[in-house]
Amino acid sequence: MAEQSFQTLGEFIIDKQDDFLYSSGELSRLLSAIRLASKVVNREVNKAGIAEIIGQAGNQNIQGEDQQKLDVLANEIFIEALSQREVVCGIASEENDDFIEIKTGNNAHLSKYVVLMDPLDGSSNIDVNVSVGTIFSIYRRVSEPGQPVELRDFLQKGVNQVAAGYVVYGSSTMIVYTTGNGVNGFTLDPSIGTYYLSHPNMTFSETGKIYSINEGNYIKFPQGVKDYLKYCQEEKDDRPYIARYIGSLVSDFHRNMIKGGVYIYPSTSQSPNGKLRLLYECNPMAFLAEQAGGKCSDGFQRVLEIEPTELHQRVPFFCGSSKMVEKAEEFMRNADNS
Repeated sequence: MAEQSFQTLGEFIIDKQDDFLYSSGELSRLLSAIRLASKVVNREVNKAGIAEIIGQAGNQNIQGEDQQKLDVLANEIFIEALSQREVVCGIASEENDDFIEIKTGNNAHLSKYVVLMDPLDGSSNIDVNVSVGTIFSIYRRVSEPGQPVELRDFLQKGVNQVAAGYVVYGSSTMIVYTTGNGVNGFTLDPSIGTYYLSHPNMTFSETGKIYSINEGNYIKFPQGVKDYLKYCQEEKDDRPYIARYIGSLVSDFHRNMIKGGVYIYPSTSQSPNGKLRLLYECNPMAFLAEQAGGKCSDGFQRVLEIEPTELHQRVPFFCGSSKMVEKAEEFMRNADNS
């Protein structure tokens, strides 16, 4: 039997380059930098248990969260890889208080792109060997190339994204990304260090059987979310649904896209604006979800239409199979009007 032929991520990027509105080769180099950095982070994640790179780093990030050693390392790896390709003029990361202006290379000031990222989503799970990930979002700058990058280059609505994706470091390592022409997934063959197209044209089913939420916070949830959870657990029609919650956004999203489901991280009485960050968590996932036929909202409006006002802005997040998100929104609206 003939051996099956797989397309590599590098080949796919080159083949699809002309599908991109601003095709000039720069975005391809940028995605190649992310590919390289993900391999290095994958190596570090997989040796975390035998190297002294697990546990807390002794610092807190801008959100007041304890930084893990791998958070810091992954952040450095991605910044280094992105800085060397002379296609990025600025980077914003969950791990940094402010954005970083890239000055490396002769042409860095002429670069057209900015990257926002969560370099190691779910890193608190590293110590217990649970899947973690990287999330990235790419925009064309709005300020004039040749000038220093500005905050407004990062404070763009999600609809302006030119590419977004994530890496999941799990039982296998995958890159899943979109440039606005569907969603494709690539699995790393660790024996030769190459990503191969393994999940072409990924899509959300219209509905599913899985709901993902931290029910331990139930008492703090808005009434609409409580009502929706009761609906999910009701024995009627195709319900009850199945509760599945990992605690790593990338992993929960990835499972729900493949199997059908909804992920919810709502506002709470303690976090009235939600906890997930709009620019480097919610927007890229919303872009991916919509490109895969799913839906994302803050419970009332489309996430990609939210006007950002600050770099580390938080929003409530409802994302996944379209009919499940719409049903959750219905409960939110009804509770809000009662």
